[in-house]
Amino acid sequence: MGAVIFSDVHADSVAIGALAACIKSPLFRERFGPVDVLINLGDLLHRGDRPQETLEKVHTLSREYRLISVLGNHDHAYLHGLLVSGSDAASTYRHEQLRDSPLLSIFDTMPMEWVDDGMLFVHGGPLDLGTQTLRLKCWQRLSHESGDFFTGYHYTAAMAFEALEQRGLAHMCCGHQHENVCCRKMADGIVQQDLEFRLLDNREGTEGPGLEVATVPLDVPTILRLDGCHGIRPEFAYTDYESFSFIRIVSRS
Repeated sequence: MGAVIFSDVHADSVAIGALAACIKSPLFRERFGPVDVLINLGDLLHRGDRPQETLEKVHTLSREYRLISVLGNHDHAYLHGLLVSGSDAASTYRHEQLRDSPLLSIFDTMPMEWVDDGMLFVHGGPLDLGTQTLRLKCWQRLSHESGDFFTGYHYTAAMAFEALEQRGLAHMCCGHQHENVCCRKMADGIVQQDLEFRLLDNREGTEGPGLEVATVPLDVPTILRLDGCHGIRPEFAYTDYESFSFIRIVSRS
């Protein structure tokens, strides 16, 4: 089974369009093979100024692939009318114009998490801390210290691994903080592994953007945090549950 994972699109329809084109490209298929499921880790909304176009593209993807989505903190904030930083006037206006759109039906039954093959997929964190907004799983943040903060509850890698073990899970994949992290639970403790991105060799010389990839084995319990699928260098990931590849879409110019 091959899963493509993306997070934190933030109303960037160009970026999600680039991802859709990428996973159909010969370069991607040659390296990774067919895609069985797409997993959206949340934050489709806010900050960007193309929310309608973004949701249209996501709905299109849901007709082409099996799509699993979990709720992000910005999605949660938008749906509940909560103020959160990062959106300018144009973004706020276009999101408000979307309030009565049937496109929002994608959020109707969206859960906080999804589990498959020993891996937890969640926007923020794995802890069950009640129903207070900043303690919900979509608001939790991986950090070097734990506790309540105005940005959401902070938890450590050790806390995450303990929570996963209690549920019989080995790995966790999250987004939220717009920065790649790979933490591995080794026999002698938890280590943060440096990611070495390498440009895929385009042997066929096909047109389109290039792909930079950093792959890690899933041979020990691992926390994998994705950078965002937005901006000029969108990122996403692919896993077959034996290894996990962080992927950047880059220009060949």
